Amino acid sequence: MKKFIIRRFIFLIVSVLAATLIVFSLSRFQGDPRNVMLNVGYVSPEQWEAWGDAFHLDKPVIVQYLIWIGKGVFQGDFGTSLKTSKPVLEMVLDFAPASLQLGLSATLFVLITGIPLGVLSAVKRGTIWDVIGRTFAVFGQALPPFWLGIMLILIFAVNLDWLPSGTRGHDATSWYGRIQYFIMPAVTLGWLASAGLMRLVRSSMLEVLDSEYIKLARSKGVGANAVIWKHAFKNSLIPPLTFSALILVGFIGGTVVTETVFAWPGLGQMTYTSIINNDFPLMTGAVLVFTLVYVFAIFIIDILYAFIDPRIRYS
Repeated sequence: MKKFIIRRFIFLIVSVLAATLIVFSLSRFQGDPRNVMLNVGYVSPEQWEAWGDAFHLDKPVIVQYLIWIGKGVFQGDFGTSLKTSKPVLEMVLDFAPASLQLGLSATLFVLITGIPLGVLSAVKRGTIWDVIGRTFAVFGQALPPFWLGIMLILIFAVNLDWLPSGTRGHDATSWYGRIQYFIMPAVTLGWLASAGLMRLVRSSMLEVLDSEYIKLARSKGVGANAVIWKHAFKNSLIPPLTFSALILVGFIGGTVVTETVFAWPGLGQMTYTSIINNDFPLMTGAVLVFTLVYVFAIFIIDILYAFIDPRIRYS
């Protein structure tokens, strides 16, 4: 097990370094960052050189990368926002709770819809319940999130006036009022993932239900509920469990479209605003934070996966 963890940790370090190299390289494709930082009509040579010296932009690109890594990223310094003059890491920590709340809400929607529909569709294969489950999955994978969010706002907020159209709901006076603000963003963000989880649970359950030990259990007179939940569902849970963990991580870092549609003050909205404002340090820092969160989450999931299935640790 120790060798497995060491191998995965080395892979994590390599992945993080590769991510920093890619993010830094992409930030330099548009040319000298001073062209964005000094977005004015005329810049004196002295001011140009002063900014180059302050941000090490007068040095070769490889040296800039090493300085950015050694004196910046590895010390938790992702730079300062050009728009607000605040540290990037501080802004990320300010916007993270909103994205975490939205990600948890969307994950809850995914779990309470994807798993039951997947199990029901597998157990009731070929019936109307199977058709309903597969139709739910088809629509979830076919509808673009930005279009789905706009349609939900048009129907439930504008026409029916059942739900609020956006923001996080700080002005709500009750817990029920605050929950209303989460419903449409959570559905918009989670429907695609719920469709994928439903298909994964259904295929995994069908594979287990057709196995020999399930047929043996049924031939010995084991009850239908025990066969489904104790034997079949338990042994088909590993792939959906891994997928569910990745869903949460993806939601936290990949909510740009949903947060923009619903004016949700999270990391996605922050990243979108940084792109619109050409806020180069904030944009780079946000992308790098998303990458780091995802890579570390994969590392933890790999370890948990090895505990669940001992065969993994020897691969």
